[in-house]
Amino acid sequence: MTDTTAEAQPLSFEDALASFDPVLGFEVHVELNTATKMFSSAPNAFGDDPNTNVNEVDLGLPGVLPVANRTAVESAIRLGLALNCSIAEYCRFARKQYFYPDTPKNFQTSQYDEPIAYDGWLDVELDDGEVFRVEIERAHMEEDAGKLTHQGSSGRIQGAEASLVDYNRAGVPLIEIVTKPIVGAGERAPELARAYVSAIRDLVRALDISDARMERGNVRCDANVSMMPKGSTRFGTRSETKNVNSMRAVEHAVTYEMRRHAGILSAGGAITQETRHWHEDTRTTTSGRPKSDADDYRYFPEPDLVPIVTDTAWIERLRATLPEPPAERRRRLREAWGYSDQEFRDVVSAGLLDEIEETVASGASPAAARKWWMGEISRLANQRDLEPAALGVEPATIIELDTLIRDGRINDKIARQVLELHVDGEGAPGAIVDEKGLEVVSDDGALTAAVEKAMAENPDVVEKVAGGKLKAIGALIGPVMKETKGQADAGKVREIVLAKLGLDG
Repeated sequence: MTDTTAEAQPLSFEDALASFDPVLGFEVHVELNTATKMFSSAPNAFGDDPNTNVNEVDLGLPGVLPVANRTAVESAIRLGLALNCSIAEYCRFARKQYFYPDTPKNFQTSQYDEPIAYDGWLDVELDDGEVFRVEIERAHMEEDAGKLTHQGSSGRIQGAEASLVDYNRAGVPLIEIVTKPIVGAGERAPELARAYVSAIRDLVRALDISDARMERGNVRCDANVSMMPKGSTRFGTRSETKNVNSMRAVEHAVTYEMRRHAGILSAGGAITQETRHWHEDTRTTTSGRPKSDADDYRYFPEPDLVPIVTDTAWIERLRATLPEPPAERRRRLREAWGYSDQEFRDVVSAGLLDEIEETVASGASPAAARKWWMGEISRLANQRDLEPAALGVEPATIIELDTLIRDGRINDKIARQVLELHVDGEGAPGAIVDEKGLEVVSDDGALTAAVEKAMAENPDVVEKVAGGKLKAIGALIGPVMKETKGQADAGKVREIVLAKLGLDG
């Protein structure tokens, strides 16, 4: 068979699916939010100065002995239970041998043939409500590697002039969740990839075992793709796109790899088993290194760590701490709030489910909570390059704004202004309205004067309204709002206009 890997062009997505069926597999790495690292007392913290959260255990200095982090072990058990896995009565750590600058010990402490959790499943809900069951092969404990920063114009290892290594991340507790091969997804394979990673992120957030910030690498996905000819049951050679760190990128990476594999196979070429790098700017992958099999890592049991032994009482105590499954919670909230499917999907996609739930629980209506969090709060957050929750808006603030509007003291436009002032530290909404004199103008005398001025300056509009085109009143309300700096009571303005024209509203 001729190797046409370099020459073959990816097929269209439709043509790829016409001849081949995708087989997927995912390895999702979840960084835990423990106070210290997996096997040392060094702090587990993000964003500190390079190489400050490291000690002799992380660096593998002679004579040191690791100790397993109990909280990390319990987090792994809880996640295994949430994934419907069996929990091992006895398991061990192993040394995974490979030599690279980000592993200062020249091996990674992981689990190999004895994972803490195995044989589970997760039901994943797609956009239209269809549920796809993903079988879980294992969830095992390990430590993260350090972080390399490549010096050069591309920021990637290819063509870099030098690489800097930060060992702060070396030793951070990880749980790696490995699926069994996933078949039968067909054209929905990319969507399933996105939904699966999203479901894992939601699950670890609900368990409160990870910050789950994908942009920080708290959740990273290695996406495996192979394609097999229609009618075949023999899996093709897989590629593994490494460290994809957003749901959108996972979806696009799977799409591209399906097309790339199909193009090579259709041209008579052979797929190389390798790792691939994802490029968000071009939505393509490039070759990394030949993919090692487990034997290449020369695993052997870690002699410096005792086995993990569980018992029924310990497991059941941890099972009792499991939260409501995220999918069930979403269904319950969607029904309780009365949102349309699209409205609810938008809330979930924006990552604002928790904030809206807290706001509704504090007494706001579901409609008001969604309006504020999805609208003005998100807009202000985008302006400041922050997450909406980072603005510090409390449910009580939203309720107070809504009450001010309902009582007629302010209108929507003023409310948005008040919210921005509140975010800038000016105080509570009611106090801001009083101190800044932002209450709506409802005084008949002031409004009548503003209306008369607007009518005098817009005789053509007055003629339309007088002729029965009441929608044209908006062209008079606008100038009145401008005259009163947005503080006019629009309903009152409309009443005055109609009264002056002798019309029945």
